[in-house]
Amino acid sequence: MARLSALVVEDDRDFRESLATLVEREDFDVIQSSTFQHAHEQLTNGRPDVALVDIGLPDGDGLALIRDELVPSSCEFVVITGNASVESAVQALREGALDYLTKPIDRARLKTILTNVARTRRLKKQVESLRDELREMGRFGPLVGRSDTMQPVYDLLSRVAPTRASVLLTGESGTGKELAAQTIHKLSRRSDAPFLAVNCGAITQSLIDSELFGHEKGSFTGADKSRAGYFEHAQAGTLFLDEITEMPLESQVKLLRVLETSKLMRVGGSEALDVDVRVIAATNRDPIQAIQDGKLREDLYYRLNVFPIGLPPLRERGQDIEMLADHFLEQHNGRETTRKRFSPEALRRLREYNWPGNVRELKNAIERAAILADEAIGPELLPEPGAPAPTPAAPGSGAVLQVRVGSSLEDLERRVILATLHELSGDKKRAGSTRPSNHRQSETLAPAADATSAGIEDPHTTPPDLQPGRRVDPVARAPFLELDAQPQRHLPEVGIELLGHQVVLLVAHHHVTAVQVDRRLVGERNPEAATQVHAELLLGVALERRNQCVVVVE
Repeated sequence: MARLSALVVEDDRDFRESLATLVEREDFDVIQSSTFQHAHEQLTNGRPDVALVDIGLPDGDGLALIRDELVPSSCEFVVITGNASVESAVQALREGALDYLTKPIDRARLKTILTNVARTRRLKKQVESLRDELREMGRFGPLVGRSDTMQPVYDLLSRVAPTRASVLLTGESGTGKELAAQTIHKLSRRSDAPFLAVNCGAITQSLIDSELFGHEKGSFTGADKSRAGYFEHAQAGTLFLDEITEMPLESQVKLLRVLETSKLMRVGGSEALDVDVRVIAATNRDPIQAIQDGKLREDLYYRLNVFPIGLPPLRERGQDIEMLADHFLEQHNGRETTRKRFSPEALRRLREYNWPGNVRELKNAIERAAILADEAIGPELLPEPGAPAPTPAAPGSGAVLQVRVGSSLEDLERRVILATLHELSGDKKRAGSTRPSNHRQSETLAPAADATSAGIEDPHTTPPDLQPGRRVDPVARAPFLELDAQPQRHLPEVGIELLGHQVVLLVAHHHVTAVQVDRRLVGERNPEAATQVHAELLLGVALERRNQCVVVVE
C-alpha cells in the first residue's frame, strides 16, 4: 500500500524538523513549509493527505488554510499551537480540523492522531468506491438517474459539497432542486448538523425577517417571547432557500448582510449574533431575467452564484424516466404491501409523454396510477402525450375563491359549493357528492348559485370583490394566514371536508404550504403569484379535470 503524505507547517525551524521526523516514523512522506504562502502552494498543488499546521504563522493565520476553497477537501488538518486554550481548540474544530495538538507535542497523542488519519483515509476511499458503484446503478444520494445529462450534475455536486461555497440551483419546477441541496449537505462536512429547507415564497413579507433571523420579545405585536430564526436553528449546518426570487427585496438586503458578515441581528434586537451556516439557494426563474424584473438583487445574485448548478428537465433525461417510475412504484408497493407493475404499453407511454411538471408530476402520476390499477398499470392510467396533464389548475384557469381568516368551516364549505355550482353553470349532478348530506346542501345552495349566475346579489354570498373568478389586490387584504388566530399554537395539519372529499391543509409554522385531497398532494403555492400573497392553494374539489376550483387563502 502506498505511503500517505503529510505537510508540516511551522515557522520554528527546530520544532518543524523535529515534528517532521516524528511523522516520518509513522510511515508518512513529509513535506515542510515555514510560511503561509508556501503551505498554500503545497496544499493546492501537492495535495497531501494530512497537514499539521501551526495557527500563528508569520504571514497569515493557519486556520485560513482550512477555510480556503482552493484547498482540496480530501486533506485532513491537525492544528498546532502553543496556546492550549479551550477556545482555540473549539474554533479549530469548528473550522473543520480533524484534531488538535499543543506544544510541546505529546508523542503518544501524535501517533494516535496519525493512525486515525490513515484509518480515515482508507474509509473515505471505500466510501468513494461504493458511491461510484451506486452512481453507476443510478443512485447518487437521494437523487435517482444515470442518464448522460445527469452525470455532469453529479460531478458538480461532488465537487462543491465538501467546500464552504454558496450554491445557486436553477431549473424548472419539479426537477429536484431540494434533493440536490440535500445531496450537497450529506456529502459535506456539515452532514451531522441540521439541514433546513425554507420556501421563501410561502412566508409573507411581514413575517419573513422574523422567520429567517428570529425576533426579540416585544419587537412587534404578538411577540410575547424571543424566538430563534432559521439561521440559528441551522447553526453549523445548511440552510436551503427555495424560490429565492420570491423573497422581498428588503429581506434580500438583510440576507446579503448575513452572508457577508456571518452575523445576524434579530428583529427588535441590538446584539449581533455569530452564525455559521452554509446557504444553498434555488429558483425556477432565470436569475438574470429576475434581476431585470426587479425580483432579485444583483449583489445578492453574485454572492449566491459562487457555484451555479443547473438541473435538467425530465424530458431531457431519457432512460431516467423509466428508472424514476420504477423507483416511485417500488416505494408505493413497499408502503402499501402490493406487487403492482408496469405493462410494456405503459412504459412506452411514460417515454412518449413530455412531463412538463418534471419529476414531481411523474411521481404524482405513478402514485395515482398505482392506486387505480389492480395489478398491471396500463397506459390508460397515465397522461396522454400532447394532452394537458391531470394536475391542479393554475391560478386564473378556474374559479377563484378568497377565504378570510376566522371563517367557520361551515361557511367555507358553503362558499366552495356555491363557487363550484357557479363554475359548473348550476349543474348539481356534476357538483353533487355521493354523501347525502353534502348533496342536500348542494340542492339547498343551488338557488343562490343560480341567482349569482344571473347577476342577482344574494345577501348571504361573499362581497363583490371576493366573488369566484375575481382577483383582488393581496396587499389590501390580511397579510398572512393563521388558521386558528393563535400564533403560539403549532398546527402540523388541519383536516376539513369539501364536497365529500377529505382535504388536508399542510401547515408549517401556522402557514399553509400545500394541500392534500383524499391523501394525495394536489397543490402547492404557485411561485408565479404575487410575493405579498401568503399562499395560493390548489384544491382539487371539482369532479372533473377541467372544472377545478382554486381557493386563494390569505
